[in-house]
Amino acid sequence: MQVKTKAIVISSLKFQEKSLIVKCFTLSNGLKSYFVRDAFSSRKASQKIAYFQPLSILEIEAVHKNKGTLENFKEIKTAVPFQTIHTDIFKSTIVMFLSEMLHYSIQEEEKNEPLFVFLETALTWLDHHDEISNFHLILLLEITKYLGFYPDVSEIDLPYFEMKEGIFTPFHTSTALSEHETNLFKKLIDLRLDNNDKIFHVVERQILLRIMIDFYSAHLEGFKRPKSLDILKEIFS
Repeated sequence: MQVKTKAIVISSLKFQEKSLIVKCFTLSNGLKSYFVRDAFSSRKASQKIAYFQPLSILEIEAVHKNKGTLENFKEIKTAVPFQTIHTDIFKSTIVMFLSEMLHYSIQEEEKNEPLFVFLETALTWLDHHDEISNFHLILLLEITKYLGFYPDVSEIDLPYFEMKEGIFTPFHTSTALSEHETNLFKKLIDLRLDNNDKIFHVVERQILLRIMIDFYSAHLEGFKRPKSLDILKEIFS
């Protein structure tokens, strides 16, 4: 089946000497993996590879056989031409980290149009703004809405957040955050992209980052700690 759709690049892996395997989150079909033959050998190789930087947003035409094998692109062009994301060290580190998080979080090959639209909107916001120190934290929390484990905030005034159940509770269990951690988490829940500057200190952001990694681990089978996590901590320390 021939498909024309937007696609967000989740990861790209070199295959043998000349080719790439590219995993994309598509608007039309959810998660798809594509084989790019001779990505490193043509005269326009650098131009071709540039399409597949982390979280690039593409307009693609592709042939989807839907047999669980690698699919093939017919045509690729940039859908959202980023101005700063892949040149600013802070932003590029953020998207490298987030692409890894999405790689381990989006596990089903099924359409999720609301998540795609949210990611496209958020990445466009990131490209046009400079106060971004809390962007990855806000994004990770918001993504849980689309993956089905956003915290139940109906009793948010209670002092502890229970990670496995995803609820606020009056009791401190072995899998609950401390009262201090819970208060930080509540602040994060209240944050929005357009109102998030300088609310957390560096140490508090690192605590929240650990909380979000643990929260994903508690709710997603097979979730792995991103390799780029240490780089992100270093950049924002």
